[in-house]
Amino acid sequence: MALTNDRAYPYDVTADYEGTTSNAMTQTHDIATLLSDRFASAADAENAENAIAWLDHEGIMEVSGADAARFLQGQLTCDLSNLSLQTSTLGARCNPKGRMQSSFRLLKTTDTDYLLALSADLLQAQISELGKYAVFFKAKIADISAQWIRLGIWGPQAQQILIAAGFDIPGQSNDVTHHAAGLIARQNEDVYEVWLRVDHAMPALDALCQGATPVSREAWTVRQIRSGIGQINKLTYESFIPQMINLQQLGGVSFRKGCYTGQEIVARMQYLGKLKRRMYRLLLAGEAAPPSGTVIVDRDTGKPVGEVVLAARSNRMVEILAVLQKDAAQSVIMSVADSSGPLLTLADLPYEFELAASEADKEN
Repeated sequence: MALTNDRAYPYDVTADYEGTTSNAMTQTHDIATLLSDRFASAADAENAENAIAWLDHEGIMEVSGADAARFLQGQLTCDLSNLSLQTSTLGARCNPKGRMQSSFRLLKTTDTDYLLALSADLLQAQISELGKYAVFFKAKIADISAQWIRLGIWGPQAQQILIAAGFDIPGQSNDVTHHAAGLIARQNEDVYEVWLRVDHAMPALDALCQGATPVSREAWTVRQIRSGIGQINKLTYESFIPQMINLQQLGGVSFRKGCYTGQEIVARMQYLGKLKRRMYRLLLAGEAAPPSGTVIVDRDTGKPVGEVVLAARSNRMVEILAVLQKDAAQSVIMSVADSSGPLLTLADLPYEFELAASEADKEN
């Protein structure tokens, strides 16, 4: 059974919300409408000390059944044997050539039930793809996005805001706490994912918004970019192997587990190959964020040297995660789309030093 939190919840979750009946509250359409209204006038995230965003760009896949863990262990880059009810992990699903079809955060709600949050535009395709193999296991795959509302909350007082709303705080990055209302997954020191069951979503959001300012989803993407967490979507489907988006640096790739789809290519690159491209953080002085998959070129020659993974605008500039040729990242002037496009500036990733040291050790 899933763990629950018996602490007093600050709101009656069966109460009406602004005249809406509790039955209507549980309907996904009504919840989405209320959330859309709440975040429609989202504030400037840069001026919000503590911020909260609705993560409606992602969907949730559930894999359940007696063989769920064994099935997923043979499909995903992460190691499920290290996953407990109190932890989560990043990971990816690859094709046989090691190219990522999706990336996700994975956690479990019971010993046989696993949830994966991934880009919504890939959800149905991944369900269909995984379903080809699930038929050989006692495992079921379902889209349960309608049963959950996911939020991102961050800021120096994020921890206190969560506690005031009745939630226990996960102790370390990737840790999870479970509650009657849902669960909390800690991303890093001041950044948390809040997974709320639909029938608890609005009361919990009310409590959280007493201390955090609603902001746009783009603000969350900026936060992800600054954390160096890339994400695969429909525009970058099968474009990269996991190491190209630094997934191994974030604990999303296991090189000790057994075989999984694409494992031979991923492992060969780690131990025998030389990775020529990987993800960097870039800054762009401009208004429009380039879509994922947009080419990045050497401004002098016009030759492609990389591809956008994620991009979003902050109030100062556009921030980008892009997979670049390692030699070009350090030596050429780059621009977006073509030689006449906006200039790009290289910026640090939070794990840049550790990643560079790991690369140096491998080359020696």
